[in-house]
Amino acid sequence: MTSRNRRQFMGDVGRGMLTVGLGASTASMMGFSTAFAEEGAESLSFGELDALVDLMQSTPPDRLQPLLVNKLQAGEADLPRLISAAALANAETFGGQDYVGFHTAMAMLPALELARVVPKERQPLPVLKVLYRNSGQIQEQGGAATKMLHPLAAEKNAGRQTGGQLRDAVRDVNMDGAEQIFAGMMQGPTEDAYNDLQPIVQDDINVHRFVLAHRAYQLVSLLGAEHAHTILRQCVRFCVDHEEKRVSRNNPPSAIRTVLPALFDQYKLEGIALGEEDPGDEWVDELAQTIYGSPPEQAAEAAAAALAEGVDPEVVGEAISLASNLLVLRQGTENWRTHGDSAGVHTSDAANAWRNMARCINDRNAIAGLIVGAFHTARYQEFSGAAYPTEEHLAEISSLDPDKLLAEAADAVENNDQGRAAAAIHLYGEHGRSAEPVFNLMARYTVSEDGRLHGEKYFQTVREEYATTREAFRWRQMVGLARVTASAYGYDREDQHGHRAPGYEDACRLLGVEV
Repeated sequence: MTSRNRRQFMGDVGRGMLTVGLGASTASMMGFSTAFAEEGAESLSFGELDALVDLMQSTPPDRLQPLLVNKLQAGEADLPRLISAAALANAETFGGQDYVGFHTAMAMLPALELARVVPKERQPLPVLKVLYRNSGQIQEQGGAATKMLHPLAAEKNAGRQTGGQLRDAVRDVNMDGAEQIFAGMMQGPTEDAYNDLQPIVQDDINVHRFVLAHRAYQLVSLLGAEHAHTILRQCVRFCVDHEEKRVSRNNPPSAIRTVLPALFDQYKLEGIALGEEDPGDEWVDELAQTIYGSPPEQAAEAAAAALAEGVDPEVVGEAISLASNLLVLRQGTENWRTHGDSAGVHTSDAANAWRNMARCINDRNAIAGLIVGAFHTARYQEFSGAAYPTEEHLAEISSLDPDKLLAEAADAVENNDQGRAAAAIHLYGEHGRSAEPVFNLMARYTVSEDGRLHGEKYFQTVREEYATTREAFRWRQMVGLARVTASAYGYDREDQHGHRAPGYEDACRLLGVEV
């Protein structure tokens, strides 16, 4: 028994036989809760990760965290392995249909990347934070007894079908049909299946379907092809679930369903090759302002026209990202919270997702995705206030010494002073300084604070967008990060002040580092 995990054991025993053969009390003493009696042959198999996946599904977060720290310290697991098992545990449990669940899945790779930014002795902290959230939500939904994903019979998946057929199944709210179609697609190359997935990702304006599709594909790179179907089918189930809720609420279909094909016809986008033109800084800023300040249909058309004229998709994506950043910088004081599911964070994460996906999908899908991304950013009403930092914010800064500016930013974050934090980082970046000290500073707070499920994702978004934005505008992204970080400090998921991220302080103590 000690050399086998629960999943393997239950696969042999069969549904319900554990407690019959051993008795409930004996099974409990051996570590097998009666929840596993429901697992049986309907559980997915994860190979060498089975035992770790089971541990994460069956163990409450306060008990799981010391076990994971012990595994790290004993060399039995590293951070990528923990993230891999957590991603599979999350996928099988939630199947892309749980709000906290899919937000946690989307934060896993950003947490792993965040670990590279913090000092070595603190590197497990961002991963442990997300795994604590993952375990807590799994237990909240029933623990190891809850499985949204089950194996699909291979003989039902024969035949090549198209992304359009998958989209039709989703629109018909046909979960089984959509699952079977996508399972058939996954019998070919993963890259082809990911392209076939794009029509359902583009079929509605929802940040979560965009970011989940992007982060899921990244997870495939970590986990390997053998787990690609498990990870990517979450996107299918999310889209069907979202469509079902739309229909049940009697909401109309998204306008993008008519706007996107109309723009393809109007600008003759079908079959064109991607362009390579970069019209320059002024043009990029003007397109960003157009997307920010226009109705979504006009913003989508502006992106379509630019792509039709041969502008490089990287440049169009950059403008969409800068338009989203304006929603971070120009949010007024009437809405105090800029972190979490704010307009700026949501659109920035979405723009980042589309830019990343456009780099690894075919030309048609890249064009369509960027048009959808522009539409999504513009659907949020523009803010009337001036962009942060304002002249008043800048006047609060008394020194331009770089070390003092970083100290000023830290003090502003810890006092939730968004304007002063933005001003300090704006001034720090004015003289061509390295962004790494700012990332290092903001990483401390991204790890320790809850961030309303979005902190890790947005940090990684800014890190990537800073690297792919031209020099004239890239520090706008850093100012946005400073503002959002100051907004998040001390607030929990219910916007109650005076709270660190759940499990953070215990993780610090387990690692022997300062809280």
